[in-house]
Amino acid sequence: MLHTKIIDIKKEKIKISTAETFIASSKFGASIFFTGTVRNINENKKVIGMTYDSHDGLVIKSFEEIYKEIDEKLNIKDKSVFIEHIKGYVELGEISIIIAVACKHRDQAYVLSRHIIEEIKKRSPIWKKEHYENEDSEWLKGNPIKAN
Repeated sequence: MLHTKIIDIKKEKIKISTAETFIASSKFGASIFFTGTVRNINENKKVIGMTYDSHDGLVIKSFEEIYKEIDEKLNIKDKSVFIEHIKGYVELGEISIIIAVACKHRDQAYVLSRHIIEEIKKRSPIWKKEHYENEDSEWLKGNPIKAN
């Protein structure tokens, strides 16, 4: 079971409650909620917000590929996974990504959650532009996408 979505900030915000409802099941004994938020300092620069942009279709495709690979790489068959990423301007402390996972056991949930965020950072075409208190802004260097 998988839920993936890119949320346009102009239309709605990401909510933990949506993720919690999606993964809730009495067949799972462990749930992990990972949220990425905008922090106030990066490389000694005072950040006031972040703009996220993405190639939505390719991002969703990458999320789905990551999910499909979990069975062969991690051997976690019985699970529920929820992934949402924001698009647009996000203020300090606001959520930019939620990854929620539910599995039978806690060690599976921790490994699964960590694997998903690391793969998204490596493979998903999502770009970040930091906005600074001096009114400057810059697109951050990302990870090069590797062809499979």
